[in-house]
Amino acid sequence: MRNEQLERYWQTYMAGLSNTASSDEGYEAHQFGDSSALADELSNLVLEGTKTATCSALWEWEAEGIQLPEIGAKTIVLNGSGEPTCIIETTEIMICPFSGVDARFAYEEGENDRSLESWRKEHWQYFLRVLLEIGKEPTPEMLLVCERFRVVYI
Repeated sequence: MRNEQLERYWQTYMAGLSNTASSDEGYEAHQFGDSSALADELSNLVLEGTKTATCSALWEWEAEGIQLPEIGAKTIVLNGSGEPTCIIETTEIMICPFSGVDARFAYEEGENDRSLESWRKEHWQYFLRVLLEIGKEPTPEMLLVCERFRVVYI
């Protein structure tokens, strides 16, 4: 998703960088979650510094035909209204099964009570909703794209 508002936000970020920044560096723009309310909640957690990780099913990436993020990739985080809230930089990517997500990653996702039990419950419900749209059902073995990030611009 790109529009004038996002481009201005990106250009303001780029203008504040040193001359070593590449002027042709690109970005993605996304909301976290699958609803406006969840996007607002999760973008606020990012802004608070509580949420420093996210995940999605590998099947989602494949269905959309888009390349996986790389370390150093920049993403403009959008709120539920599609407005930019901050820019994050990917610091780590790992592919692991749903059942392989550990307590540390669940904590870093920053949601609910931050426990692994809560993470598994809430993310299972989330994957039930989003995977249905692409004709898939969650399984404990389904591969997730687990991403850690840091905020680089607010």
